Amino acid sequence: MPKGQLRVYLGAAPGVGKTYAMLTEGARRASRGTSVVVGYVETHGRPQTEAQLQGLDVIARRRVEYRGAVLEEMDVDAVIAAHPTVVLVDELAHTNAPGSRNEKRWQDIAELLDAGIAVVTTVNIQHLESLGDVVESITGVRQRETIPDTVVRRAEQVQLVDMTPEALRRRMAHGNIYHPSKVDAALSHFFRIGNLTALRELALLWLADRVDERLEQYRSEQGISAAWPTRDRTVVALTGGPEGGTLLRRAARIAAKGAGGELRAVYVARSDGLSGASPAALTKLRQLTESLGGTFQIVTGDDVAAAILQYATSVNASRIVLGKSRHRALTSVVRWPVSDAVIEGSGEIDVQVVTHERAAGARRRRLLPRVDGPEPALLGRRRTIAGWVLAIAGPVLLTALLAQTRHWHSLPTELMLFLMLTVAVALVGGLRPAVPAAILGSVLLNYYFAPPLYTFTVASGENVFAVAMFVLTAIAVASVVSIAARQTARAARARAEADVLSGLADTLLAADDELPALLDEAIATFGLRGASLLRRDDAESPWQLVAGRKESPLTPDAGTDAALVGDTVALVVAGDPLSASEHGLLVAFAAHAAARLDREALTAEARQARSLAEGNRARTALLSAVSHDLRTPLAGIKAAVSSLRSDDVEWSDEDEAELLATIEESADRLDSLVGNLLDMSRLQSDSLTLLTREVGIEEVLPAIWTALPDADLAFEFAGDDTAPPPTALADPGLLERVLANLVENAVRHSGGSTVTVGVSGVHTPDGDRLQVHVRDHGPGMPQEQRDAMFAPFQRMGDAPAGNGVGLGLAVARGLTEAMGGTLTAEDTPGGGLTMIVDLPAAQPVSSDEVVS
Repeated sequence: MPKGQLRVYLGAAPGVGKTYAMLTEGARRASRGTSVVVGYVETHGRPQTEAQLQGLDVIARRRVEYRGAVLEEMDVDAVIAAHPTVVLVDELAHTNAPGSRNEKRWQDIAELLDAGIAVVTTVNIQHLESLGDVVESITGVRQRETIPDTVVRRAEQVQLVDMTPEALRRRMAHGNIYHPSKVDAALSHFFRIGNLTALRELALLWLADRVDERLEQYRSEQGISAAWPTRDRTVVALTGGPEGGTLLRRAARIAAKGAGGELRAVYVARSDGLSGASPAALTKLRQLTESLGGTFQIVTGDDVAAAILQYATSVNASRIVLGKSRHRALTSVVRWPVSDAVIEGSGEIDVQVVTHERAAGARRRRLLPRVDGPEPALLGRRRTIAGWVLAIAGPVLLTALLAQTRHWHSLPTELMLFLMLTVAVALVGGLRPAVPAAILGSVLLNYYFAPPLYTFTVASGENVFAVAMFVLTAIAVASVVSIAARQTARAARARAEADVLSGLADTLLAADDELPALLDEAIATFGLRGASLLRRDDAESPWQLVAGRKESPLTPDAGTDAALVGDTVALVVAGDPLSASEHGLLVAFAAHAAARLDREALTAEARQARSLAEGNRARTALLSAVSHDLRTPLAGIKAAVSSLRSDDVEWSDEDEAELLATIEESADRLDSLVGNLLDMSRLQSDSLTLLTREVGIEEVLPAIWTALPDADLAFEFAGDDTAPPPTALADPGLLERVLANLVENAVRHSGGSTVTVGVSGVHTPDGDRLQVHVRDHGPGMPQEQRDAMFAPFQRMGDAPAGNGVGLGLAVARGLTEAMGGTLTAEDTPGGGLTMIVDLPAAQPVSSDEVVS
């Protein structure tokens, strides 16, 4: 009997619509006459999902008793007995009730497939075994129900059911996923934007890898060897040498520029095993590759270029990164460089050759070409050597050739051939080798070819003129070549200077420019041994080192050259003497460094001025608070006490009680204002003393509840009702003040609605945390104003003077951060604002205390 086919609907999180899509698929197949049954579907009470069950045959579930409870599971035997063509089974990662034939539902599905029944099922990305650790690090929740990846990988079809995090949170807020009692906690924990975005990316990347596997399988079956660059995959070829780290990091940066870029490193080992990198070097390269998120592969082959190309083609690479050859030019004449061979056979694959510190010719050299040096420096060492070789050997070889064939030509032809040889020497090596070549050629012409032969006399005046013109023409051509070389060097230097000045102008505008980097650029530009930036207060003060690189001269006289900016800044360099034009460019570097120093000074002055302005603002606000917000409760207390002490009025018991209540209310208000002012003063002066211990939220809430007797307050715990709420490591007094300020602020802006204080524990990569949520259903706060509301002396909205000095939230955040926590604001589902106090948990958080 042929096995049934498996189709999986994959989602990033609960509520994206996997079950709905599965039922829609079943209804579509049933409408075409296919026999479809529902083996197990969990609708979670969602009306739209339940509506999709209409018209489908539902197999009765098997009931299992366990510890006094009745659990329902899929009846595998009943489904097999019905023998449908397709069965719909929800929740692939589900764990069956104890006592069931199979421990996991995916094992039940395996039986259905073996019976020849096609299965359509659903699963979330966080239930895949290979992603368990990744999901826990992101969400703080360890998934208990997981399935082997191979179960899903063997499916004939895997379809992603996708939804944006924002849309999924809206579904959650509208009560379309969880029960309304769990919505707030879920949105604050598992269903946060960051969690959902990360899970969505995991689902997309996992499915992309499966698609890539199917594509490679298809290309292999069809014998397709050409690269199909459907994915940005970079292959870096390594030799096992010390430059491998540089190449890997460069290739990783290149791969990271593309969306979903993939890095693969390959090392080609010779089949004879007689040469190659050491195992220790290969181990280091493998570790570095894996730390950069790539994969390392060793392949065998005697032809390195062919092996690299074969590997790149097999993995469908879009790019090959190679290092510049470490061999010298003479070696490349004998042996074709690997990079050239790879480029020749790469076809549609891009090849990028990267230089490195070990590359041939990568020793320290100046970026600016000289234009005032000798001619060999202008033409280059190789051209100069080649010119001298041609100047000496060329005339001798040409003479030997012409002497053997003298009956075929005459003196004019011989003159032209020697002239052409001299011109060739001038074009290759310049003026210096061309002049000896011309002289040697004229001597050989005179002795071997000008009558009388084999003497240094010339029989005809015309021949004397011809030989003389030959020498002059050769020298003239050589001079033109030399002038052209100098002009080319000047043009190259002008372009290099323009590039350097342009780079200086760009970095001058960059806020993150650093002086050591500027000195490194100067060293590379002029080929120096070192450089230093010096500064002094005035012309009589000693020089002080601001920044130095390599050999750093400590005075202008200690270097080979120096550029002064006024009398206070000097850029001093150590190395070969600079030309006049190079000194001008050095002055530009010095001016840039001086501008950088001036900008740092101005930035420091601006920072100091800003600090003074903030201090003035704080003092002004404090004076305003003292003059009004503090005076108002004092005036109330004074008036009430004076009334009670007056003998002119006979106060009733009710009047006396009201006056005493006024005194108490004003005193409490005064105590709160003074407390916030003192707390802010201690925070700004770093004089806050912490008495940290294990604190339960139930310890500090009663005092807050008592202080706000008329407020509509509620407490909830997102966890097991039988377990005590988690505790935090905090200062009880400071925590009480933090929550008191937050609750008071929430009551003030709630418009009379209920203010809820919730507590829960969460797992994070940095350790277990306790979170306290203070939720109101007031007007809320726009996103762009949330940072400003935590600033001192801020009254948000239309809060009138006399309702506090605007320190409550600032003090709450400062005290929370002093205890090692954070205070943030989020929207309350349905409207309003939620303040979240996040503190270190005193005890390990149970997974039951985490809403997911």
